[in-house]
Amino acid sequence: MNPSSSLLLTDLYQMNMIQAYLDHGETKTAVFEFFVRKLPSRRGFLMAAGLEQALQYLENLHFSAEEIEWLASTRRFDKSLLDRLADFRFTGDVHAMPEGRIFFANEPILRVTAPMPQAQLVETRLINILHFQTLIASKAARMVLAAPGKLLVDFGLRRAHGAEAGLMAARASYIAGFAGTATMLAEQIFSIPTYGTMAHSFVEAYDTESAAFESFAQSRPQNLTLLIDTYDTETAARKVVALAPRLAARGVRIAAVRLDSGDLIPLARSVRGILDDGGLSYVSIFASGGLDEDYLAEIVQAGAPIDGFGIGTSLTTSSDVPALDCAYKLQEYAGQPRRKRSSGKATWPGRKQVWRRYGPDGRMIGDTLSTEIDSYSGEQLVEPIMKDGHRLGPPPALAEIRTRARHELERLPEALRELEPGMTYPVDVADALVTLAAEVDRRLAQNEGIAH
Repeated sequence: MNPSSSLLLTDLYQMNMIQAYLDHGETKTAVFEFFVRKLPSRRGFLMAAGLEQALQYLENLHFSAEEIEWLASTRRFDKSLLDRLADFRFTGDVHAMPEGRIFFANEPILRVTAPMPQAQLVETRLINILHFQTLIASKAARMVLAAPGKLLVDFGLRRAHGAEAGLMAARASYIAGFAGTATMLAEQIFSIPTYGTMAHSFVEAYDTESAAFESFAQSRPQNLTLLIDTYDTETAARKVVALAPRLAARGVRIAAVRLDSGDLIPLARSVRGILDDGGLSYVSIFASGGLDEDYLAEIVQAGAPIDGFGIGTSLTTSSDVPALDCAYKLQEYAGQPRRKRSSGKATWPGRKQVWRRYGPDGRMIGDTLSTEIDSYSGEQLVEPIMKDGHRLGPPPALAEIRTRARHELERLPEALRELEPGMTYPVDVADALVTLAAEVDRRLAQNEGIAH
């Protein structure tokens, strides 16, 4: 069994509610929306990602015989429920923002419309999928903006919080504009280009650094990148210069050297000078080791001669903002709009749409959030994706999603392209939505009065 596809990858309270819903016949159509309540202080925008995996999850939704047998062994649930689980499938509709789309607080990036037990059960895993990839894509987008034109590669699998996280971080960062990843499974599954150099252990295994470089070049001559900071970086750069003619005589061309430690700005300048003086101006400098978007911006602003970067821990853990305040909430049930009114967590009711406006320069200037049946000028961001449990079209290629993400970043207001946002992007809540919320509140008050 693949644990990531198991319906038991959920919270106990979801199954508790399914039992209660079925016991009392509460199986009418429910509408849930996934959104982020507020942006973190250092995020002026977010980038939607993970929709493809969310749809795959819904398409393959079912309980295996082994899972049902295990549920029965817990003695928590009635046989009537367990019998119904054998035929449990997702038969609902999905509306969503396409992956790569920029969005803001309280804007729904996914809507599920389905019988209540189905819509409820998928909550945990949908949040799990959409939250993580959106978190990482948003982090990666900041790095792309901080280092325009630079080669960025995901190096983060070994520090990611689990195997699936590392794999999906490779996908999410690629959507946002990274050139590739070091994770080989991401190449097999998603055809994401992979990049790899050499380890310090390889250099340490040889008696001399030059012997290590030459041996590695003989074995891996294509796109040859030599790691030069195991001992003294500048000395190693001179060894690369000395080795280059011997390799060239065998038809091997050094593509790059990699720096993985030290103060990268002066070190890169020194190494660049050594390489250029040695006739290796064509050799690129690639850097890694403790990088984040702030360090990238510092390096770029200093004009350091570094052509590409391998980003690890800060990317795959989104180290400065490791979680988003996101939610999947009931917005309509049995044809009636619903809302949560908890302090600090109140929601807007009903099925919603977002309209985006652009200025003469093509940059985003503001969004309007309203009911789905309202009408505003601008681009509608929430699209129909799935009907009656089936997709309305083939999934977009990853290249198409990357192109959308690139265009979205190009259309950001200049102030939102900075690492420290200098503006709050306007998301207007339409009068129709405010009126609907007031109507829901009045209905709830009346119902509570009747109940008492």
